[in-house]
Amino acid sequence: MNTSTAVTVDVRDILPRNRHPLIFGIFEALPPGEAMLLTNDHDPKPLFYQFQAESTGLFNWNYVEQGPTRWQVRIGKTAEATAAPGIKAPCCGANT
Repeated sequence: MNTSTAVTVDVRDILPRNRHPLIFGIFEALPPGEAMLLTNDHDPKPLFYQFQAESTGLFNWNYVEQGPTRWQVRIGKTAEATAAPGIKAPCCGANT
């Protein structure tokens, strides 16, 4: 699936506890077939696992850059996401 990048989000200056809710909010607002380009200061592998657990089949994940000081990932919303209800995922540690 060829998705276009609709949004670029750099979370390096965002408090860690606010990152996942922000990212999932942006993802939820994406139309199917669109993607966000995420820039982070570390490998966002925990975010990938959260997407896998809560949005299986609704996203695709492609590394654009892998460190050592900057990681960029294209997170796309699949066509299957059209039929899914709103994707709302709380972040681990969001209440800390």
